[in-house]
Amino acid sequence: MVSHGLTLIDFFMEHVSGRPNEVALRHKKFGIWREITWREYGEHVQAVHLALMELGLEPGDKVAFISDNRPEWVYWELGAMSARVVPFGIYPDNVNLDEISYLLSFSEAKLVLCEDQEQVDKILAITEKVPLIKRVIVIEEREVLEYANPLLLGYRDFLELGRGRSKKDPHQFERNIKKVKEDDVAFFSLTSGTTATPKLAMLSHQNLVTLSEIYREIDPTDSDFDFISFLPTAWIGERMTSVVRALEAGFKLNFPEGQETAMRDMREIGPNLIFSPPRLWQQMHADIEIKIAESSWLKRFIYGRSIKTALLIGAKKNDRIALSPWDKIRYWLCNVLVLRKIKDHLGLSRIRYLYTGGAPMGADLFLFFYSIGVRIKQAYGLTESGALAALQRDDDIRLETVGPAAPGVDIRISEEGEILIQGPNVFKGYFKQPEETEKALRDGWLWTGDKGYLDQDNHLVMIDRFGEVMKLADGNEFSPQYIENKLRFSLYINEAIVIGHEQDYVVTLIQINMDTVGKWAEDEDLSYTTFKDLVKKPEVFELIKGEVAWANKSLPEIATIKRFQLLEKELDPEGGELTQTNKIRRSFVMQKHKQEIDQLYSD
Repeated sequence: MVSHGLTLIDFFMEHVSGRPNEVALRHKKFGIWREITWREYGEHVQAVHLALMELGLEPGDKVAFISDNRPEWVYWELGAMSARVVPFGIYPDNVNLDEISYLLSFSEAKLVLCEDQEQVDKILAITEKVPLIKRVIVIEEREVLEYANPLLLGYRDFLELGRGRSKKDPHQFERNIKKVKEDDVAFFSLTSGTTATPKLAMLSHQNLVTLSEIYREIDPTDSDFDFISFLPTAWIGERMTSVVRALEAGFKLNFPEGQETAMRDMREIGPNLIFSPPRLWQQMHADIEIKIAESSWLKRFIYGRSIKTALLIGAKKNDRIALSPWDKIRYWLCNVLVLRKIKDHLGLSRIRYLYTGGAPMGADLFLFFYSIGVRIKQAYGLTESGALAALQRDDDIRLETVGPAAPGVDIRISEEGEILIQGPNVFKGYFKQPEETEKALRDGWLWTGDKGYLDQDNHLVMIDRFGEVMKLADGNEFSPQYIENKLRFSLYINEAIVIGHEQDYVVTLIQINMDTVGKWAEDEDLSYTTFKDLVKKPEVFELIKGEVAWANKSLPEIATIKRFQLLEKELDPEGGELTQTNKIRRSFVMQKHKQEIDQLYSD
């Protein structure tokens, strides 16, 4: 792919000048969708750009943001990039102050954009550890009116600094953006941090423009598309869509009123494009099952028969088996009675492209959506490749692969089975970590740390993280992630951690889904007070035992779960068991729950 020297700022300014009165963004506040034109978008970005200059920032300086999805976030990103200042995000639900202070200090960040009082309090608690921070910009400034800290600056006053500078020099913004080059670092992106403290991956404009061209070639979008932005703003997948693809295609970004209303707001918008980790699809599947469980017996009967038929026909389609005329008639009837209503309920009636990435998707979950007519395309990539290296094509969606290499990207497998990537999308390296960069970039290839293989059609099959493929005492290998995905498909299981390396058999720790198991307990007239109280019910253990038995039916004998234990506390990033993107920190979990694991292997 050739980017011809273009930058993300070039894309942005083309829309601002060519479509000034068209809608660029929507933000729902107090139940009303507020529209923002490209002209207004450009004015905000210019004000942020010049305000950064007014506060003394120079090209190469770093700025951070801690915010949920809202227009001020993208203003900040583009205002910084257009000034050749490097932005990066910290997950807003991160409460690990040591990690936050490390990221701000290590990155040498000079400004932080905070959404509200909650985020401001985190920064003020660590100010002694981050002496380079000049100011903390607060979007919801009314929440901190009583604070007297001189570090704080309200967002409106921040913008006024930029507007004042514009009056003094009306052409500074235009001069500055011409200096942005394709080799400049556009932004830092945090790695997932499953095994160590997150690193800051440096992605250039060339990397990101290349990725936008790849998507344009495979799945072209246009200005009529709608995308709803609700996944973490620090996640590379969200930035890749809300910033990179949105600027290339010029489609509309829609920001929900809040995280708790995102699903409802998505149904109102009816997006044409969604890119999400598997957890969104798990949540959607659970939502459907809960609503069906609460409906009349007739609706449950019709749904059950229709889904069973759809799954059988979906499996045939996936296996490339031709459908008989009777199959087509049955599927049409299922679609009329149930399937299209499900898609409408989920806000997927206008969908054009659906992607899942960030973690492997369970086969059962994939087949469920595929069978109801929701064609989720699996993508493979990591932060260091801009979240993309391989992607399924519309006419060749397969359950077992993540698709062939993206255009302009080469994928090969090392002798040990590690996935290697080469292409213009591969990052520049880790900020201030040359040794880690040398480990990741060797002989012109990005060494991913993932184990996989290329099938006969050159489609990539991703097995698991290279260090997480386990081997039983008898030498048989298995992928814990594959088994965990089987279990997570259960309506009653929220999380599973499979163990068995160098042991005689496989065991697992299971976290129940509080919502669905709680609803089941109420239907069974089981009283409970807390999560721990619910978990200790013998009836709940038997319920999960049945779900484990169901999963075991489709697992190879060596990988079947022989014992399990229910966790008495929900896993969360605050406790260290999960990353901010909800990936399991397996070694930490195994250490923390060593006693439970030892019991599972005891007599």
